[in-house]
Amino acid sequence: MTDRYPALEPYGSGFLEVGDANTLYWETSGNPDGLPAVYLHGGPGGGSSAGARRYFDPRAYRIVLFDQRGCGRSRPQAGNPDVDLTTNTTTALVDDIEALRKHLGIDRWVVYGVSWGVTLGLVYAQAHPERVLAMVLGAVTSGSRRETDWITRDIGRVFPREWQAFTDAVPAVERNGDLSAAYARLLADPDPAVRTAAAKAWCAWEDTHVSLMPGWQPNPRYADPSFQSVFARLVTHYWSHGCFLIDGQVVAGMPLLAGIPAVLIHGRYDVSGPADVAWRLHRLWPGSRLELLDDAGHGGGSFAQRITAALDGFRRQQPKISGRRPPTRTQQELTND
Repeated sequence: MTDRYPALEPYGSGFLEVGDANTLYWETSGNPDGLPAVYLHGGPGGGSSAGARRYFDPRAYRIVLFDQRGCGRSRPQAGNPDVDLTTNTTTALVDDIEALRKHLGIDRWVVYGVSWGVTLGLVYAQAHPERVLAMVLGAVTSGSRRETDWITRDIGRVFPREWQAFTDAVPAVERNGDLSAAYARLLADPDPAVRTAAAKAWCAWEDTHVSLMPGWQPNPRYADPSFQSVFARLVTHYWSHGCFLIDGQVVAGMPLLAGIPAVLIHGRYDVSGPADVAWRLHRLWPGSRLELLDDAGHGGGSFAQRITAALDGFRRQQPKISGRRPPTRTQQELTND
């Protein structure tokens, strides 16, 4: 079984204006007439990468990658404190996905999301279930306050030294409150030195709470000041606003996904995202399969291999389908194959 497919280059790319002065970068690779699939990156603010193309069989899939608002190659960049984030919300991102689908002339597609991209993918699928053929979700999240409180505060019991440094970067009067909101304020400070220090401290903590995965090495992007500023500002913006969701919204909306086949893949060593979230969503989702990996955390181990295998499984369930206008086929038919 392949870990991932060989590297490949896009055959098409461009920029899509989606309103609110935002322009999204998008690209397509693989088979232009293949089964359409869209990749939703993590973060918020992580941006897409060339490596994400390699999870898909390029002979079978029309692979769509894009950078969500404010990050990657999309414009404007959220790292600029003058950029207004009030229109950067989960609802706006869902609308952007639909705008991109229509722009590319795709009727329905497979949705692959990782980490934050899982939450975004679930919200998108609940809003537009008729547009989703199947889902592959890795490092499962649902965007709840409980999850973000766990990452910013409760997990300090596992990494006490590093969490002390994380909280010490916040003014003392704010350390007992919403730490993501405190960081969001620092990242909007008019003093560049304050913003830089806050972004560096936030990203150091981000790299810590995923460090229990097998084979972990520090992520070099967290050492890039430009990435730090974009990523930290977007994550804290979303988390301090409850991911712009009614708390528990994703769980409440799970009945809307009945009939959409899905594979949920989660590492037992993912201490930053305990497996109970994946377990609960799976239990509420007829037609889903949960894979708990004993050798993986927030990635690592057999994580990439299982993602590739899950996408291969949906590839095999589709015969020749045009990537531009696939003929109608029900999600139940996919499930029954």
